[in-house]
Amino acid sequence: MKYIAAAAVLALSACTVGPDYLGVTAPQPVVYKELAGWKPASPRDAIDKGAWWSAFRDPVLDRLERQVRISNQNVAAAEAAYRQAIALVGETQAGLFPTLGITPAVTRQSLNGAASSSRVGVSGGNKAISNYSLEGSASWAPDVWGRIRRQVESQQATAQVSAADLANATLSAQATLATDYFDLRAEDSLIRLLTDTVGQYRHALEITQNEYDAGTASRADVVTADAQLKTTQALLVGVGVQSAQFEHAIAVLTGHAPAELTIPPGRLATEVPVVPAGLPSALLERRPDIAAAERTVAAQNAEIGVAIAAYYPDISLSAAFGFAGNPLSSLFTVANRVWSLGASASETLLDGGLRTATVAAERAGYDEDVAAYRQTVLSAFQQVEDELAALRILEQQAVAEDAAVAAAQRAVDVTLNEYRAGTVAYTSVITEQTQLLSDQQTALSVQQNRLVAAVALIEALGGGWRAGDLPGKVPFDPMAVIRP
Repeated sequence: MKYIAAAAVLALSACTVGPDYLGVTAPQPVVYKELAGWKPASPRDAIDKGAWWSAFRDPVLDRLERQVRISNQNVAAAEAAYRQAIALVGETQAGLFPTLGITPAVTRQSLNGAASSSRVGVSGGNKAISNYSLEGSASWAPDVWGRIRRQVESQQATAQVSAADLANATLSAQATLATDYFDLRAEDSLIRLLTDTVGQYRHALEITQNEYDAGTASRADVVTADAQLKTTQALLVGVGVQSAQFEHAIAVLTGHAPAELTIPPGRLATEVPVVPAGLPSALLERRPDIAAAERTVAAQNAEIGVAIAAYYPDISLSAAFGFAGNPLSSLFTVANRVWSLGASASETLLDGGLRTATVAAERAGYDEDVAAYRQTVLSAFQQVEDELAALRILEQQAVAEDAAVAAAQRAVDVTLNEYRAGTVAYTSVITEQTQLLSDQQTALSVQQNRLVAAVALIEALGGGWRAGDLPGKVPFDPMAVIRP
């Protein structure tokens, strides 16, 4: 065994063919373009970066978000894929170590006639004898050229890809839930708005009816007011469809059947949290999809070494030692000892260019993964810039829409009073009421979009995740192959 250990040390210190991974660069700006016109006044750095949704200060959202990591089935699948990747690392590492075995055996043989008398010293009849053996064996293919070590390197990087994919699946599910939640709250607020509007239109219908009864308004005014009321009532009923769908989507995201989750109605948040964007260079450390793309490049780089190792001969060592004989009581004696040692090497002399093509394919795969990594980085910067622009522009639009709502409300009040005074037709009231409802819906939509954009910006910045959260390399563990 000491010779095997010495050979193991020699092999593990031998050369490893193929290129070492030195990292990969990606284009990145010095600053975000949109931050020049959008300065966060009070970043909430004290907020737990893991629970990024706490920036919205909504206890219902907080309770729902905490169920994603535990119950979301897409996250559960990604977690299982990560555990599988870790197991594959151990499976590949096992190839670095010798395979040991033990073979106990017993055979019982019947001898008769002449053979019996000549071999065991008896005449006639049958004679049964037993033969015993106990043999231990060892075989090993030393990783002289580093093929297995490159495979381990590739599998470890792949396991890190799976860990980043798990983080990305979790962040995506959390962001989707937050978006659906604010969409649901927007529908709740729209229901409240339409309910209030129906009440106002019902009051307007009463006014026109009274005016008609007094002979100061036409029947057409009453019919018009009634039609407006019924149209808004129908619109109110239709809002329930999307509201139910958002609630069902949230149930599935938290790992529940739709029938198991009911979210009480609530108002859409009026405050949009300030999201600190940080430096562009930090984005490369904050996005799990960028980390996954970079680790994919590292894994593919190692596969080039695996392909190059095929040019070198395969070396294998074997040894066996044991005892064989009869009877069992004297089995473990020098006379019954058996042993063997062996070594072999094999080299492919002609393969029709297979190895050359394989190496070329792996190098091309590396270039492809590098391009995919750089595209992922560029897309990440685009997403951040998009959401920064959205927040900046929507904030300006919200101010304008609030002013429009206030102006439309004044117009309705003035026009309704003028109608009561008989100075304007009821069609003027309808026009102003329709404009008010439109402005109110637009203002609500803008606020909804601002909250959704804030969620999208947090997701684009990687949430609270960092590349340092990736697991390190899995250490060599030769006992892992025999532990249950």
